[in-house]
Amino acid sequence: MADIADAAGVSRQTLYKEFGSRDEFAQALVIHEGERFLDAVDAAVREHLDNPRAAVGAALETFLRTAGEDPLVRILLSDDGTGGLLPFVTTQGMPVVQWATARLTATIEDGWPQAPPRKARLLAEALVRLAISHVTAPGDSPAATAAQAGELLGPFIDEALGVA
Repeated sequence: MADIADAAGVSRQTLYKEFGSRDEFAQALVIHEGERFLDAVDAAVREHLDNPRAAVGAALETFLRTAGEDPLVRILLSDDGTGGLLPFVTTQGMPVVQWATARLTATIEDGWPQAPPRKARLLAEALVRLAISHVTAPGDSPAATAAQAGELLGPFIDEALGVA
């Protein structure tokens, strides 16, 4: 916290007054950075409103590609879990998952207003958890992962978003 306060040009006391604790600061940082990722995801979805499967694939690929190129995410992933930010998207990640799910649910409901809210939220949460899993333990390329997710989730996407 001392290093962060120095870099921000404020006292540690100011930082603690604003965020409460180191954990609350870390969580706020993860969500702040997540906003950038979800802005890109939202744009990818909106480019494919005529094809929900393509929208979900493009959104997931965009998220994974952007995360893979982000220096902060690289630092996060190099953490051994003992003092960095990794726990805030894994073992202590519920606030981040809930926040990202709500944001993605809003994107889905806006793009496909005919989708039942429960199914929009279910799809959003599944995609958020899938994205976090693949960012923290990558397997295939972002494009291959998105294609596989589209294949797996395609029938649900069609039914949930009213294109079946």
